Amino acid sequence: MDGSGRGHTAAGASRGGFRAERAPDGRYRWQLKAPNGRVVAITPALFETPGEAERGFDGLRVGAAELTARITHVRDGIGWVWVIPGSRSLPEVRSSRAYERYATCQNAFRRFVVLLAKQPPREAPVREAPVREVPAREAASRDLPSRDLPTRELPRKPVSSRRPDGR
Repeated sequence: MDGSGRGHTAAGASRGGFRAERAPDGRYRWQLKAPNGRVVAITPALFETPGEAERGFDGLRVGAAELTARITHVRDGIGWVWVIPGSRSLPEVRSSRAYERYATCQNAFRRFVVLLAKQPPREAPVREAPVREVPAREAASRDLPSRDLPTRELPRKPVSSRRPDGR
């Protein structure tokens, strides 16, 4: 969340870029803004945490070059929208507005793909592993060179295609 409590923005994305926002029901969704501040795409999918929304965005960003959209006519009104179908019943991403012409909608999707590919990867928080003290005896065995360690080859079991009852 930023200071105003309105959403979580990427560094330097006050006008453009990725933004995860809290929906009225308490869940999160993300949107992608162009550098001029206009919302280009939104996700109708709802996520439980901002981290889940970021992971969903990253998954889409990684596969940006292979994305295909379905361009459909708006149900209640005039215009065209592009939709990237998702694995669930909801679309994964859709255009933020309707376009008057089919060709304009196609171009808007192409611009979305370029903008998506330009987004920097999201940085996951790095967890430090807890420091564990190693007993002296265990530490001494780690200092041995690998050529001095005894090697033993395990016998191989023959693989049978028969069932355990002999058939």
